[in-house]
Amino acid sequence: MQSRYRFTCAWLADGWHRNVVISVDPGGDIVDVSADDTVTAARMINGAAIAGMPNIHSHAFQRAMAGLVEQRGGKDDSFWTWRETMYDVASRITPDCLNGVAAQLYADMVKAGYTSVCEFHYLHSPGDASGAHSHEQRLAMSQALVDAASTAGIGLTLLPTLYQTSDFGGAPPTERQRQFAMETREYLDLLDALRQPSQRSAQLEVGVALHSLRAVPPESLRAVLDSQRNGQAIHIHIAEQEREVQACLERTGKRPIEWLLDNASVDRRWCLIHATHATAAELQGIAAAGAVVGLCPTTEANLGDGIFPMETLLEAGGAFAIGSDSHISLSPIEELRWLEYQARLVRRQRSVLTDGNLSGGALLWQKACTAGARVSGRPIGELAAGKRADVVVLDINSPLFAARSDSSIIDTFVFSGTNESVRDVMVGGRWLVQDRRHFAETAVAAGYKRALQKMFKRDRL
Repeated sequence: MQSRYRFTCAWLADGWHRNVVISVDPGGDIVDVSADDTVTAARMINGAAIAGMPNIHSHAFQRAMAGLVEQRGGKDDSFWTWRETMYDVASRITPDCLNGVAAQLYADMVKAGYTSVCEFHYLHSPGDASGAHSHEQRLAMSQALVDAASTAGIGLTLLPTLYQTSDFGGAPPTERQRQFAMETREYLDLLDALRQPSQRSAQLEVGVALHSLRAVPPESLRAVLDSQRNGQAIHIHIAEQEREVQACLERTGKRPIEWLLDNASVDRRWCLIHATHATAAELQGIAAAGAVVGLCPTTEANLGDGIFPMETLLEAGGAFAIGSDSHISLSPIEELRWLEYQARLVRRQRSVLTDGNLSGGALLWQKACTAGARVSGRPIGELAAGKRADVVVLDINSPLFAARSDSSIIDTFVFSGTNESVRDVMVGGRWLVQDRRHFAETAVAAGYKRALQKMFKRDRL
């Protein structure tokens, strides 16, 4: 039996409409969207409905270190010094701890308007493991994330990540990186196990991630890509750091994105994470291939990576999506406004990322939803028949939206809103958040606290 919901207004493919009735089947898919419908009997939802945002890049365990790396670690404090703290936190993670941290993270994401997440998962063995790392340990770490997503209700694209070397040229992983590493055959076995029929769910997709060109040798990259013939999403970190770009040039004679485009069949399945130090020619190549650039502006700013040339990507006809990466912020609107504000600071002008049809906030939300859905490998990102019923309801009765026309709702939300602007959230046809409260938030908060107490029991945070 279908459930029907009438929204005061909703943002559909052709713009805003009033009295929108969305019908959802028992499996959580939208079967019909009826605009300007004052006749159909439906449960009234007093608010503005928009499509939920896909979060296309997450390292769940890093939420446990948010705020712990903000004291300067010497005059050359950078991503590379931050990484040492990240290794320390990773070494403390067990499956139970990972589950507790991820469940809290995912519930908070949903409350902010993210309705799905791509988990770039390279923490394959428990921090307390000794000796050889087993297939069972790797499955347990992955299952901890699958279970956390189920607890929070968020849609999950699990991206088990291949990680083999510490730098270009095949340098072996360091002692602190051994927790992440596995052989190619072991990696493919893990993918097969996670894709067994018993794991199938409309809320779960299993894609592929290659950590980076410095961590995956060319022969391993090719072996993995040759094994993936069914259209799964493929994600990779690339060109995040200038040092990485220089090392790739010295070893291969090409920049990372240039090398990837020349040596892999990059297409619409691909999400190139960060791509901070991309040239105009490389961005044109990414756009021509149909790949998506995965941007994480709050993390990239927190790490001092640099400013992505967003305007150049859009001029090339390229696509982008957003992620929260290290989770120093869990707000999709903060990620989006950072994209616009960075472009304004570079140009020293206002309203840079717009076109003739959409205002800045609307363009950013729509494009990030569309591209994010594609590289999530799931039917999401739009309020339309055949898509998952992932709906974010904005509280248009709050003072923030007073005297605003429908056409101003998205801009007001993106540039002036907070997470409090999100009142209700439906994911896969289930109301997970109502009146700003996640249905499981008390239980997940208790689990998160237990996990952090276990991880940091000898430390004062």
